[in-house]
Amino acid sequence: MTASITRPNLTSVGTIVWLSSEVMFFAGLFAMYFTLRATSPEVWHENTEMLNVPMATINTIVLVLSSVTCQFGVFAAERLQPRRTGGLFQLSKWGLTEWFALSFLMGAVFVSVQVYEYASLVSEGVSIAANAYGSAFYITTGFHALHVTGGLIAFLFIIGRAFVAKRFGHYEATSAIVVSYYWHFVDVVWIVLFLLVYFIK
Repeated sequence: MTASITRPNLTSVGTIVWLSSEVMFFAGLFAMYFTLRATSPEVWHENTEMLNVPMATINTIVLVLSSVTCQFGVFAAERLQPRRTGGLFQLSKWGLTEWFALSFLMGAVFVSVQVYEYASLVSEGVSIAANAYGSAFYITTGFHALHVTGGLIAFLFIIGRAFVAKRFGHYEATSAIVVSYYWHFVDVVWIVLFLLVYFIK
């Protein structure tokens, strides 16, 4: 009897390798942030006082919870269940599209609150060109916001694919799982960034 060899899914492996490169990218941003802070401590002390920590904390909780809902979507995808099989409020009957739609909404709320925070800080004189702090703050959080936006587009793509697929199979499920890898990565990066920017002042 010939033993079967189980090979890892190439799409998942490729995604993990790509996310590893993203880790290096954000590590560079963190290094930039620490370097600028070390050279301008008085600027950091003055500008961090303007941060709305309670709002950012609530926004962080929303993003972290979106990872939970995203994972429930993955569980539904692994069951090959694209849509709900019960009532709208029967969460145990929800499929991939419902959980990913909720994750999308929570991610959209996160980005919207961040845009509001940017507008508030700019009105108080904290812009990207104002000083070293403004540059570091907007570059690090801005690149993260772009990654979140990319995740939102991916959610819409997966939801659309689930609706148009004549038969929801392992190919569609794998796509959903890959998107979840990316979303969990984005959430973990934000937790580190949140602690760095809002608490380690």
